[in-house]
Parts: sequence; C-alpha cells; structure tokens
Amino acid sequence: MHDCHQEIAGWMEPLGSRVRIDAAGNLRGICSAAQPNASRLLIGSHIDTVPNAGAYDGVLGVVLAVAVLEELQGKKLPFAIEVIAFSEEEGVRFGTPFIGSRALVGRLDQKLLEAQDAQGVSVRTAIKNFGLNPEEIPEAEVDTNVLGYLEFHIEQGPVLEKLNEPLAVVEAIAGQSRSEFTFLGRANHAGTTPMNLRHDAIAGAAEWINSVERVAQAVPGLVATVGKIDAKPGAANVIASETRLTLDVRHSSDDIRNRAVEDLIGHAQRIAARRGLSVREKSLLSQPAVAMDPFLTEEVEKAIVKTGCQPHRMVSGAGHDAMILAEKIPTGMIFLRTPGGISHDPTESVAAEDVETAIQCGLHLLDQLASSPGFYNRNLIKG
Repeated sequence: MHDCHQEIAGWMEPLGSRVRIDAAGNLRGICSAAQPNASRLLIGSHIDTVPNAGAYDGVLGVVLAVAVLEELQGKKLPFAIEVIAFSEEEGVRFGTPFIGSRALVGRLDQKLLEAQDAQGVSVRTAIKNFGLNPEEIPEAEVDTNVLGYLEFHIEQGPVLEKLNEPLAVVEAIAGQSRSEFTFLGRANHAGTTPMNLRHDAIAGAAEWINSVERVAQAVPGLVATVGKIDAKPGAANVIASETRLTLDVRHSSDDIRNRAVEDLIGHAQRIAARRGLSVREKSLLSQPAVAMDPFLTEEVEKAIVKTGCQPHRMVSGAGHDAMILAEKIPTGMIFLRTPGGISHDPTESVAAEDVETAIQCGLHLLDQLASSPGFYNRNLIKG
C-alpha cells in the first residue's frame, strides 16, 4: 500500500496537487480552485482488493479521477477537486468493509478499531504499524466545505454489455445483509448409522441452501448467496456434527431484503427441527439501500449523452464507498461496462474505448457543474 500511495502521488504532484495520507490510510490529493478557500468536490474509489483479484475493481476509479485532472491541463474550476484513494473497502483482512470511507463520515468508531484479523492484529494496531496515528482519525472526517462525491467504477456485472453501452448512471446501491448460520447435529460413524437415525448437519445445511435459491428466484431483483461452507469434523467417514455457512442477501428495497432474511431464518429453523438439529444465526452486516443524489444523477446522465451514448439508469448490486459517503454528502456514481460481466477474478477487464468515454464523461460533468453556481455555492453536508 505504501508503494501504491507513492505511485499515485507521483502522478498527482506534477499536476499541482497537494497529497497526504489521512489516519485511516486514505490517500487524498487536492487540486486547488480558481479562488482560495473554495469548496471541494471529491472524486475517487478504493485501491485495496480481494484474493485472486482483477486489475480494475476500485483502482480504475482512482486512475480515472487522476486522468480527468490531467485532461484539465491546469484549468482551474470554481471548486477544488480532491482525489481520494480509499483503503480497506473490500473488508478482506478484518471482515468489515468500508474502513477507509467510514472515516470520512465519522463512523470509524472504537469498536471497529478493535476488530481483529486472522492473526489477532486489530485495526488500531495495523494503523500504527503502517506509520499512522489512529487518534487522528476524527481529522479525516469531511467538513461543510465539501460539495459532493463522484465515483467511477466497473459495473462488475453483465447489464451494460448486454445493452451494448459503455456507461451507466447509478441511481441507487442495493442494501446488503450478511449473516452466518450454524447447523448443529451429532457426529457418528458413516458406515454404521442408519439414514433414518442420523442428525446430519451437512444434509440440513444442503436442504437449506436449496431454499435460499428458491426464495431469491421468487422475488424480482432479490439475490441471495451462500458463499462459504465449513463442516466439522471434516472426515469422509464421519457424519458432520456442525456446518457453518455464510448468507449474503441484497435488494434495492430494505423491506424486501429484511423480509427475505427473516423468511430464510424461518426456513433454517424448520429444517433443523424436522431433522433433529439446532441452528444459530448471527447477523454480520445490515447495510441499508442508498439512493444517489438526484441532482448529480441527472448531471451524470446529461454528461453521458454528451459523449454520444444512450443514458441508462441502474441499481448497483455491489457495495461501494459511494454508499458510505452518501450518508453525509451528495453522491453520484458512474459505471463502466465489464466485458463478460466478470469481476473479482484475474480475467476482469475493461475496453480502452470505454475508459476514454468515461474520461470524456467526467470532463463534461465538471464543465456542467462549474457552470452551475447553484451547485458550488450550496452547503449540503448532512448531520
């Protein structure tokens, strides 16, 4: 991460940007406005990633922000531009996503700082080991001088490719529920225990997985995923006494999402009771759906039209830093087509011509905002 920060700073400093690293590990580079003490527009994304990742998720949004600044060729706008490269969006190390962006909205609290990785290292200790001071995290929070936040990001899905369009405007980000389910049965010999006398935790979990798929397929727009299974004792000739599974449920409607989670908890309890098992459910995350700012959404749509493309509005099924920033400041988001709809995989890609179109969209958008005094003279920090 130190090397990444150094690389990005090396791009930004020749453009006249002042670059710093805040106490949450976010790189922040400010390109000044035509007048001193002007308000700021934030543009960015994240630079952390997942195991066996592709090259564009998150990082492309940071590169695009710098590229748009470079294309301005020193032109000063009525507002400053702050490029942000967020740390720890994916939540891989500590099991908690959006650590970097939470700092900007004042939600990187003491409980989160004490979260630990697999080696028992806390977020607080990791920040210190990185050479930063966790006591300075409150200084990372955005102030009333911030106008809004924009994020370019690959779609990570197949919709734009199917539409044969390079860009889309995101109008909302789906809410997410993440849970852990544990089915508990009784271990026994696989060869000597009759089928009707078993308390098989894997068999119960497998039946429940089928119900997860059926529930999601029955509700338009709902997605539900069991992404990880861990069974004990884990021997080929032993009936499993415990099976632990993860559940990820997403929808643009919080009511629908919450009802689906409750429905699936009920399915798990009924399956367990019928099979002589018990089941535990632990909620890990409940992130509400977030609507993007209507003004910025319309401006992004206009900018896409100016590139010669058809505007398309869509809901993001994936979580992004934008959903955290939107809690406090007006936020807009632009998707780029993802060939094959593939992401979180080394084959993840983008088309060079789509990146060029995104840069042009960004320049049109900045021109539109610069010519709208009602935008850069407003104060819309929430809370």
